[in-house]
Amino acid sequence: MTEFLIGTGGWAYFKILNTPPLEAYSKAFNFVEVNSTFYEIPKINTVKSWRKIVPKDFEFSVRCNQKLTHELQFDSTDETFSIFQMMVKICNILESEILHFQTPPSFNYNTTNIEKIRNFFLSTKKTNLRFALENRSLSPISSNFVTLLEDLNMLHCVDLLKGIEPAYDSDVLYTRIFGKGYHNVYQPLDSELKQIDEKASKDSLKKSVITMHSNRMFKDAARFKIYKESGQFPMVTHSTGMESLAEVLKEDAKFPSNKTELIEQQGWKIIDLTPNLRIRAADLLQILPEKTYYKIEDLLQSLEGQTFE
Repeated sequence: MTEFLIGTGGWAYFKILNTPPLEAYSKAFNFVEVNSTFYEIPKINTVKSWRKIVPKDFEFSVRCNQKLTHELQFDSTDETFSIFQMMVKICNILESEILHFQTPPSFNYNTTNIEKIRNFFLSTKKTNLRFALENRSLSPISSNFVTLLEDLNMLHCVDLLKGIEPAYDSDVLYTRIFGKGYHNVYQPLDSELKQIDEKASKDSLKKSVITMHSNRMFKDAARFKIYKESGQFPMVTHSTGMESLAEVLKEDAKFPSNKTELIEQQGWKIIDLTPNLRIRAADLLQILPEKTYYKIEDLLQSLEGQTFE
């Protein structure tokens, strides 16, 4: 059976009164991707404090600093190797199994650059880490890219929610979930989370690492975790139907707004039509009459008597 690690990209915004964020987070999830290392290399004492604050069986993955992937772009220089060794040291302290590398959309996976990546990793000291490579290029995946992954036993990191699957079969899946919206403005439906589960539960997989990066990543990760444990998805709001819609609109909806603006700004959110059925807010907003709305009550009144199918 596939082992699942379910968590998010970072913990800083996981707030519980009188409890440090990482400590609180580790009581809810069994895994986190250290996202901050991509932007800044932390002090070693800080890294040690992260490991001490979480349970022994809690797992981390680490993102490689962007200077190596975006600026130096795997050049075999002293500076690049120094950054790499620091990343390995951080992984060792955190007892991480996976070090993640993300290349920018502008990075061309041509023959020259693929060989540069190969030579870089072959020139590094051997470690027990698994490397996950996230190719942000919009170019089609080439056979040379797949060969690189296979030869170096690297994981192909993809966003399963976007319908992209790893370019080759491996024993470990590493997926970073942003969704189908602009950047990370998205909430997956229950059906979409089920699709992720199906792809992440293949018999060939020993471990599947699911890291949510949507703008409601904590809630999305919790929904997926509860589903894996119970077989049922929890409600996302405290009410159903029009009251559920009102609940999510009260968070940040701006008025006055017309129908088009409401759909663009609020339609991505998930609401509970019934305790067992979640839909997008856009599904209800779409049946609004075309006019300007000055408050939530006006909007709800316009939906009264409307039929949703």
